[in-house]
Amino acid sequence: MKKQIIATGISGLVGSRVKELLGKQYEFINFSLDKGVDITNFSLLKTKINQYPESSIILHLAAFTDVDSAFNQNENKNGSCYQVNVIGSKNIAQLCKKTNKYLINISTDFVFDGKNPPIGGYTENDEPNPIEWYGKTKYLAEEEIRKSGCQYSILRIAFPFKAKLSPKKLEPYPKLDLVRKIISKLKNREQLNMFTDQKITPTFIDDIAKVIDRVIELQPKGIFHSTGSTALSPFELMMKVAKVFNLDHSKVEKITLGEFLRQNPTSRPRPKNTSLSNKKLTQELGTKMSTIDEALIKCKKQLEVS
Repeated sequence: MKKQIIATGISGLVGSRVKELLGKQYEFINFSLDKGVDITNFSLLKTKINQYPESSIILHLAAFTDVDSAFNQNENKNGSCYQVNVIGSKNIAQLCKKTNKYLINISTDFVFDGKNPPIGGYTENDEPNPIEWYGKTKYLAEEEIRKSGCQYSILRIAFPFKAKLSPKKLEPYPKLDLVRKIISKLKNREQLNMFTDQKITPTFIDDIAKVIDRVIELQPKGIFHSTGSTALSPFELMMKVAKVFNLDHSKVEKITLGEFLRQNPTSRPRPKNTSLSNKKLTQELGTKMSTIDEALIKCKKQLEVS
């Protein structure tokens, strides 16, 4: 009999692939709005969770992740970004405490300001200091989870990507990740401006699934940076994508983050260097995350057999 996992956001970008890869060993119980579950409604959520007393784990993937829309809701605690990311997470954490369930929460690199990361990237011991609303709400969610007293792990991921869109039954509204956006733009020979001085750690979703599987098994407590093993600029990422997929990049324009912000003074703040170190993950959980070159090659192979 499969182990039951209550899961929020299981039909999203990350969740749909996690379900594809781990669905053979786990039964994911979909807690979503279209299934009648509103995580911002404590009493309703409590009723739904109590219907699954045999499930000892909640995988919390659901989040408001549209960073531009989040910026338009800045400091608005009644907005959907705050309500989903903070109130929803708070409700889940408190109910995990009450029902003695283990919580796996997905967070983000945007909890850091990106101004002065240590060599090798931010570690789990570095103090978060988000500079825009999405990152702030995700950090507040982390704080609510810690305060709840429940048993938890927080997995910070960054720019997750996968090889192909999930079947419609799993992901009815597919969202293009950064790598797929680059592939699409290059294939269509569309104009593409890429930052040369920003640093990110793109993460292969198949690796995130491996981390979640390991966390379900070990149930460690604390924060783990569950990101790829390569920090690079978006322009460098584009160059690697172009090389692996043999795509023309002649229409790509280089731009610095400073230039972009000067040209777009009303744009949301963007952290310059949110590279994360995944050493703790490897040392404590024994999970190795792919380099960007390894991940892109795996992506290409998956697309070739699809």
